[in-house]
Amino acid sequence: MQELNGLADLYRDHVARLATGYASALAATGWDAVVIHSGTALKRSQFDDQYWPLRPVPHFQHWLPLAQPDCALVVVAGQRPVLHRLDAGSFWEALPPLDAPHVWPQFDVRALGQPEQVRDGLPRGRVAFIGEDRARAASWRLADAAINPADLLEHLDALRVHKSPYEIACLAEANRRAAPGHSALREAFQHSDASELDLHLAYLRATGQDDPETPYKNIVALGANAATLHHISYGRAATGAGSLLVDAGATHFGYASDVTRTWVRGPGAAADLFRQLVAGVDRLQQALCGSVRVGLPYEELHERAHEDVTQLLCDLRLLRCSVAEATAHKLSRAFLPHGLGHSLGLQCHDVGCALVPPKADNPWLRNTSIIAPQQVFTIEPGVYFIPVLLEPLRQGPHAALLDWPMIDALRPFGGVRIEDDLHVLPDGVRNLTREVLVPEAI
Repeated sequence: MQELNGLADLYRDHVARLATGYASALAATGWDAVVIHSGTALKRSQFDDQYWPLRPVPHFQHWLPLAQPDCALVVVAGQRPVLHRLDAGSFWEALPPLDAPHVWPQFDVRALGQPEQVRDGLPRGRVAFIGEDRARAASWRLADAAINPADLLEHLDALRVHKSPYEIACLAEANRRAAPGHSALREAFQHSDASELDLHLAYLRATGQDDPETPYKNIVALGANAATLHHISYGRAATGAGSLLVDAGATHFGYASDVTRTWVRGPGAAADLFRQLVAGVDRLQQALCGSVRVGLPYEELHERAHEDVTQLLCDLRLLRCSVAEATAHKLSRAFLPHGLGHSLGLQCHDVGCALVPPKADNPWLRNTSIIAPQQVFTIEPGVYFIPVLLEPLRQGPHAALLDWPMIDALRPFGGVRIEDDLHVLPDGVRNLTREVLVPEAI
């Protein structure tokens, strides 16, 4: 009960913080009010009558964790937020339960029989609409110019960059919920020969989630499949693979965790070398986490990751040249093609931290912000053996700088990625992942 009361206090302060932020955003952009639509249930196909589970509009979920279609939150500066919620039941499908008694006291809740009734409760003046469904905005007699105005969205996205204590509590809980899944899959991989589908289902079971509740489709990759960065086409057969990469999280009240671990099994020279590679990536990942500080451009961390990966590849003799020569020819780009990390929150790849384009060498970097207190982001370096990226090197002028027999021996292991979620503090970081997912033997 004390824990629930503590969360209720944090949530009350969070809503008050949002009310202040929204009032400033409305004043700065000339709007009198904003109505935020929770979202519309979408068909899986226009030729069928089945619907996807709702992913609420994140601006709505920033206020409350309600995954119910066709709700509306009306925000007017200086007034209590009004939640319009459909009261019509359905005998086809029940809504997911919301065990969140701390939510309702913060809003004036009004029951609706039909979504169109929201228009009768909208205030006078210039009212903006935030949401995905333009037809719903039209049914509330809102003009096209009022739908997702860019200047207002910019202010609202900025409110999500620096997390409130309530949001940090939710992100920490999302990490805690993900931890048993990673531990369960490590055990299953080490002591059985399960398929990728079996492992995916075991993760859901261990974390107590259904597929729609996960923040993103779990990446469960055995062996060479880890060379596909977003491998979600699960194999149905056991493979006897020597490696497993799991990139999977959990959610709590809409907030996501995003955690990746890589494990190795089996004897042999290639497995031993890959085990050294995994250990090396883990060490450099922890060093990068320890380098996070307020005022540092995140892109500098990304470039440092390439320096560290280059050093590791040289140390393991996968690159048969000096670090300086490998850096000059940008050889690490074929082994680490993605960005070092991204902002994390209501969306796995959250908003507000990629307002400035990255440098030309870093096209996939999703965080180009200056690191500041209360940001939450991931640190996820990796090393992969991706044929479509390695073959140009094999055929190119720098082929002699790589040890191709060793690289070919490691290709069946696919690749390694290690990922943690960090909360930036004024004088350091809190690793939300490592405090619940204890270090494990590789």
